[in-house]
Amino acid sequence: MDTTLDIVKQRAQEWLTDAFDEATRQEVKRLLEGDEKELVDAFYRDLEFGTGGLRGIMGAGTNRMNIYTVGRATQALANYLKKTFASLNPIKVAVAHDSRNNSRLFAETTARIFAANGIQVYLFDNLRPTPELSFTIRHFGCQSGVVITASHNPKEYNGYKAYWNDGGQVVPPHDKNIIEEVGRTTFSDIRWSGNDHLIHIIGSEIDEVYTDKIKSLSLSPEIVKQYSDIKIVYTPIHGTGVKLVPMALAKYGFTNIIHVPEQDIPDGNFPTVKSPNPEESAAMTLAIEKARQTGAELVMATDPDADRVGIAVKYNDDFILLNGNQTGSLLIYYLLTRWHENKKLTGKEYVVKTIVTTDLIADIARKFKVDCYEVLTGFKYIAEIIRENEGKKTFIGGGEESYGYLAGEFVRDKDAVMACALIAEAYAWAKSQNKSMFDILLEMYVNFGFYKESLVNVTKKGKEGQEEIARMMENYRQQPPRSLGGSEVVKIYDYQNSTVKDAKGNIIDTLKLPKSNVLQFVTADGSKITVRPSGTEPKIKFYFSVKTTMSSVAEYAKLNAQATERIQVIARELGL
Repeated sequence: MDTTLDIVKQRAQEWLTDAFDEATRQEVKRLLEGDEKELVDAFYRDLEFGTGGLRGIMGAGTNRMNIYTVGRATQALANYLKKTFASLNPIKVAVAHDSRNNSRLFAETTARIFAANGIQVYLFDNLRPTPELSFTIRHFGCQSGVVITASHNPKEYNGYKAYWNDGGQVVPPHDKNIIEEVGRTTFSDIRWSGNDHLIHIIGSEIDEVYTDKIKSLSLSPEIVKQYSDIKIVYTPIHGTGVKLVPMALAKYGFTNIIHVPEQDIPDGNFPTVKSPNPEESAAMTLAIEKARQTGAELVMATDPDADRVGIAVKYNDDFILLNGNQTGSLLIYYLLTRWHENKKLTGKEYVVKTIVTTDLIADIARKFKVDCYEVLTGFKYIAEIIRENEGKKTFIGGGEESYGYLAGEFVRDKDAVMACALIAEAYAWAKSQNKSMFDILLEMYVNFGFYKESLVNVTKKGKEGQEEIARMMENYRQQPPRSLGGSEVVKIYDYQNSTVKDAKGNIIDTLKLPKSNVLQFVTADGSKITVRPSGTEPKIKFYFSVKTTMSSVAEYAKLNAQATERIQVIARELGL
């Protein structure tokens, strides 16, 4: 019987034929002659086209991001589009890319393959934010779209995100159908060239329309006018927000935008940061230093494809980094407060959050008598709710704890360009009350309860890592913790099996959401711990949420310290 290594070597040998370019063949030869573990990881499987597309390390191999794996995915998507929209002529798609290494190459490859299949393509002339791709699909009435990005992953990665005709990432049944089409498609099926006249280059004209729509979301133009000179430091962290975020802020009326010049340079190597992820405080170090030097009050940093934003706010004499749950709660609170004050609430509005995002958002929505939907992790599920409610109810805003937010209905993915503009407006609104944004957050804790959330990522790379993560999830299912942090586990939500169990293992309810490999443990004192393998990175994620009452702002420091200790205790009990 052939071993895994034998099968891998056989697969690698197939990449030494004339069907692959010289650079690829040389890379495969190096792998065959080098480290066996590296060879196995490059070829032990096909890079999985998951429910959101592809994401992986760049290089030669079936389990790597390269023009061949990108080409196969694009050919499969083209096949599926031609089956699904057989009566349409032309079928239209939009294609965009971020600042990562090879992103332009992969985007142009994608565009050419679509065109070779007789599909009309709108290809951006240069790097653009992912949310602008979502907007462009809707603007041109496209049936699909692709953005080449690995979001906030390390520099070795790139990715391929597929979108549907509503501007949201593909959801059932299309995601599974496309995955099956990819499985049926071989490298020899790829149509690499032809019909290049079907490729239309687009650019600044879309930027103007898109940022004008973002401007239409403004709820406090008079307040912004009063505080237009607030000093705001903004950094794109070498990514796509470099042009569009300052443009949106300017359209809102903000006049004092301070840049971090060395990070304004698009660069897929992200030379000034260890990781281009605004969730990690180190990614914002240069921007906060610039704020201290210039006397700025608000710091905003977007990830490479400008769909996530991290912020730091001035409080007393220093800056406080807000996490994604805090920023999302503040944004929803601002939107609902201003909708209420502007007499725009009619009883048909709603917000959306994911199952791992703070319940503070649901508490805020309840106060304003606005519905709050809860969906699985992934912004495509928020987009799905917007689509289902289109014409019946109005989406005000939504978000997820991983620094992604959205308002309005003209984009169907998380949008850091839009979020930066609205966060700046919310900052001005707080200032008009002689408060900082952190003051507003503390008041929210007094009114709704103090929430403390934390995330622990455990990285498990390669084939062995995937297998270890699978074993960890199975162990948690078979032997769930009986107590966490000294409080009994009273409910276990298993989204894979669509069940809710009590402490004795009895099924007490069923879950209506799609199946997903997620476990959630709820304790008697209201703590919630969620375990979930990442769909985009070689990680298993542990989300912690604890809640208590907060009777006054003066209690914050004490409660924060207690909650931090409680989360650390629970993490140790889980072996983290």
